[in-house]
Amino acid sequence: MKSIANVVIEVSLDKEFDYKIPKKLQSSIMIGSQVYVPFHGRELRGFVVGLKKESSYVKELKQIKEVVGDRPFIPNNIIKLAYWIADYYCAPIENAVKAVLPSVIRKKGIAHRKKLLASLVSHKKEGLSETQKKIIDLLNKQQEMLISEIKDKIQCSDSPIRTLEKKKILKLEYKEIRRDPFISSNLVPTKPFTLMEEQKKALDSICKQIDKRTSSAVLLKGVTGSGKTEVYLQAIKYSLELSQGAIVLVPEIALTPQTVQRFKARFGEIVAVLHSNLSDGERHDEWHRIHNKSAKIVVGARSALFAPIDNLGLIIVDEEHEPTYKQEESPRYHARDVAVMRGKIENCCVVLGSATPSLETCFNVQEGRYYNTELSQRVDNRKMPHIRIINMALEAETIGHPTLFSRELVDGIYERIGKKEQVILFLNRRGFSSSLMCEKCGYVSECTECSVTKSYHKFDNKLICHICGSEEEFPSKCPNCGDPNYKYGGSGTEKIEEILGKLFPNIRIARMDSDSMRIKDSYQKVLDAFRLGKTDILIGTQMITKGLDFPNVTLVGVLNADISIHVPDFRAGERTYQLLTQVAGRAGRGDIPGEVIIQTYNPKHPAIKAASKLDEDIYSLNDLIFRKQMMYPPFSHLILITFKGPQESTVIKCIDSFYNELVDIIPASVKAVRPLPAGIKKAKGAYRYQIMLCDEQTVKMTKPIKYLLDNVRFPKEIKVIVDVDALSLS
Repeated sequence: MKSIANVVIEVSLDKEFDYKIPKKLQSSIMIGSQVYVPFHGRELRGFVVGLKKESSYVKELKQIKEVVGDRPFIPNNIIKLAYWIADYYCAPIENAVKAVLPSVIRKKGIAHRKKLLASLVSHKKEGLSETQKKIIDLLNKQQEMLISEIKDKIQCSDSPIRTLEKKKILKLEYKEIRRDPFISSNLVPTKPFTLMEEQKKALDSICKQIDKRTSSAVLLKGVTGSGKTEVYLQAIKYSLELSQGAIVLVPEIALTPQTVQRFKARFGEIVAVLHSNLSDGERHDEWHRIHNKSAKIVVGARSALFAPIDNLGLIIVDEEHEPTYKQEESPRYHARDVAVMRGKIENCCVVLGSATPSLETCFNVQEGRYYNTELSQRVDNRKMPHIRIINMALEAETIGHPTLFSRELVDGIYERIGKKEQVILFLNRRGFSSSLMCEKCGYVSECTECSVTKSYHKFDNKLICHICGSEEEFPSKCPNCGDPNYKYGGSGTEKIEEILGKLFPNIRIARMDSDSMRIKDSYQKVLDAFRLGKTDILIGTQMITKGLDFPNVTLVGVLNADISIHVPDFRAGERTYQLLTQVAGRAGRGDIPGEVIIQTYNPKHPAIKAASKLDEDIYSLNDLIFRKQMMYPPFSHLILITFKGPQESTVIKCIDSFYNELVDIIPASVKAVRPLPAGIKKAKGAYRYQIMLCDEQTVKMTKPIKYLLDNVRFPKEIKVIVDVDALSLS
């Protein structure tokens, strides 16, 4: 009998602690159990990660105080995954354990919701009042009802219901009521569609990997509108027939309602939803539906990857190239890569789907690590959209001044709206303008906490920093010289909405960005209105560029394709190509051919030329040559070590010291770039400096980093962030 438990406590110490298992808890404590243990005079929550007969700890061990639940919260395979995450991403094991289990499940206080329901025991109506008879008639139509529903429909008080209970005509009892995050009375069940030849081949390829019951990864590269989702649905159906569960990841919360709708229409109540926009109660109930095996399919954003699905057979990562799959806090994992690792641990198939796969994934296909299958045609052989590039420099020269809307785009909007068709306009910048400058003295509204300018948000009439979120009221005059005139620099979605309202006063316009999507269910409401034709033009940032399927959208306009090109990052071109291709794919998904107008000042840039031809090879071949020369991903793994603190001199001193010690112990093959200021040098009051490391093997970098972090002490105000496989150099 193993009487010692290894426990990971929710304190950042990156250690396991041994605790005695008392006899009364011997049968209920297993690997993955949530427990409460004494720790330095406090009672803390922890998780059992191992069991053994003896401990090497010489002093008397303390005992576990309490175990939560009657079975483990974290399956053994997910504990293995948490340890891999901690090791690979240089993170404390406590952080990795926290990442694999929702906070609402870890904490006390959230319970299953119970409500009072009434059910009919007898049909006798003799001697009853008219109200009581109406209650019986209502309950005759269904087995049981909430008391609140009966009172609402009959317009009565508790009294007649309680009287019927006393007469033993009704039975009242409390029952668990699920908080359902997805309620749709208009959901029409669907059946599998007939697949095109390429879809059949893709499905067969995936099913072969599922049959093997060994770990495998398949890239499903399909042009926008090629029917990847239907392949996913039928692959999941195949998995279910083998009594296996499935996880489907989407990159944006905005995509979740539409994706859930499709999956629920096909599979019904066995679909669960997990994402950060759920209430605590909804997340609690959905997670427990998965845990108790009543849900076999999980759809959600990044963290849904850790759902405790029983007998997992398939993981789908839709839009695998999206940077939102990268976690921004410790552990800084990439859900796509962790999905592949979970596939290895669970011996299941992982499908990576995208119209514009990342160069890392394409490289893994070339190296033979991943399988590949392609969909080169749209469903029903619909045509890809016609793409036009508008040179805005020539446009400005022609009309005598810079403009946000080219004549071709304005004419295109008039034409499409006149035909009762819909338009999507994409600008990857929120707010009204990106900066505010006094024309008289040159004063610019800069954030005092960050090394960036504040953006003007006209609706709130505030200047807001997009890094730290600090706000100030819009000044009526220049704070420096008192002049009342300002020059607005750069335009955001809010300004586009205002201009459109003036150009097209009778057209229904909606805006979709992080400013307008603050209220719960706002994504769903905006997209539903657009789908039902209640909105003519949808303006948005990158959240509208992928996964959205609206057959009546025939024109997509990209207002400033250059925003992402000039970011000082080796991935800037790749991201620009992906964004433009994805947003272009929203056009012409119905019977009417689509058109895309891309406005740019850099029409000859390789990423823009590639997007205009929907040909990744045009861009990627040159980019891969550059990356190989510089030893950048996918030819290496990249690690960014960021030091930050309130005093710049202290940050520089600490990072220089760390770098000097690090270069003495890293292997010669590791490329190390000396400490430099981060792309955004100051953020949220902290100065930021970085070291960049590159090598083909992460372990050659992570082992020396861990060694130094464990043995070197820095002032308390200095924070060190290790980002393995960093996506951004900022």
